[in-house]
Amino acid sequence: MNKHQSASLHLTLPNRLSYGLGGAVYAVKEAAYVMFVLLFYTQVLGLSGTATGIVLSLSLVWDAVSDPMVGSWSDRYKSRWGRRHPFMIYATVPMGLGFIALFAPPDFVLDSQLWLAAWLLGCSLWIRTALTFFSIPHYTLVAEISQDYHERSALMGQRTAFLFLTTLLLPSASLYFLFDEGAGGDGRFVASNYVTYGWLSALIVWITATACIAGTWKFIGHTRVDPARAPSTPGFAGLWLDFLSTFQNRNFRNVLGYDLGATASYGITIALNIIFWTYFWELQATEMGLLLGLSVLIAVPIAMVFLKTAGRRMPKHDIVKWAVVVMLLDLSWPYLLRWLDLIPDNGDPVIFAVLVVQNAVFMSFFILRIVAIASLTADLTDEHEAETGLRQEGGFYAVLQFTTKLGGAVGPLYGGFALDLVGLEEGMRPGAVERSALDALVLIGAAAIVPLMLMAFFFTFRFSMTEERLLQIQALIARRRQDQ
Repeated sequence: MNKHQSASLHLTLPNRLSYGLGGAVYAVKEAAYVMFVLLFYTQVLGLSGTATGIVLSLSLVWDAVSDPMVGSWSDRYKSRWGRRHPFMIYATVPMGLGFIALFAPPDFVLDSQLWLAAWLLGCSLWIRTALTFFSIPHYTLVAEISQDYHERSALMGQRTAFLFLTTLLLPSASLYFLFDEGAGGDGRFVASNYVTYGWLSALIVWITATACIAGTWKFIGHTRVDPARAPSTPGFAGLWLDFLSTFQNRNFRNVLGYDLGATASYGITIALNIIFWTYFWELQATEMGLLLGLSVLIAVPIAMVFLKTAGRRMPKHDIVKWAVVVMLLDLSWPYLLRWLDLIPDNGDPVIFAVLVVQNAVFMSFFILRIVAIASLTADLTDEHEAETGLRQEGGFYAVLQFTTKLGGAVGPLYGGFALDLVGLEEGMRPGAVERSALDALVLIGAAAIVPLMLMAFFFTFRFSMTEERLLQIQALIARRRQDQ
């Protein structure tokens, strides 16, 4: 190993925190699209659920296609600022501007379904493309600044902690302070509140991205590799060949099969969650804000403690396996209690407590599964180098994001279709929707979520990477470099 690699085995807490801040940048997008975009464009602006779902899915498909291109490009990029940081720098300002536009469509598009859909599509493509230029190179850094099996999990743990804290605390605080009941009625249905939210999103992106770039500047040397170890196939076709070459790794192919099922099920769950909380459980905006805030404040410490204890005794593939089982069981029990009349009517404090527990458990194990998969992917880049002689961290993480976003595209598409199918239309308020329609919405969601999670569980038995195996791989790579 060279001096950069050996030093990377002893990262300090500030090192981890500065890397982890990049997760907050990605989380601002997640918070917007998971919690507010579907509700804003359908229930506030009046765009049909099906049209909204199609537009959001199209933007995700583009996002999935652009990820491999940026990942492969950054693998072969050469500059005095390294392979990753130039992409992160140039993406920061456009990202923030995209959020401002997303939540403040001009008046001329509001009277036309076609123009409103086009505005949503344009803003979504803009935001997702800029975010790809930041997040793929940032994601990739974890495989370059540490060679250690557990250190990589610690780095991913910091990134995921910031991701979840921002994804949920940002909408939590916004629901409590910005979208609460005011003179204009329920703040979730007041368009001007979303303009403020767009500016808030932009400011958080600009601040956290800048801090992350500054804090990881010292790792630029770790991103440089010997040209013989970097992909070199020329042209646009070469980028696609780099993308396809990652599929040579059997472990990675099965990771992708797992991730496709897991993220598709999660996408549907999250797309429908705010609808369920608003209409099925009839929570107020402030209650939803508290629910998200309490859940994430419980879940993140639990997940971090688990990573430091059981995570050092259990291989990463087993963590993923158990996480899928717990998440699948956790999604169903509150609805079963409701249908069996074992919990009080909506409005009782017990309902809020039940949802906090359910959400906290789900998030704890979802965090664990994200950290384990992302860290395992870093290990697979070493396995790939042992097999092919090439370092393709950007390609691997881009392909992982590719399947994640293809799976995520299912969420808004299926969610929008489900809203139209049960007749949930613009302007409907909690309490005004037939119970049978809400029950049907839950069942429609479950009809897709359960099979997809079972698919993910199947693939967890088909990939593995232990610490002992990784050490053998890294020793083989080191011997080859010495012989060259």
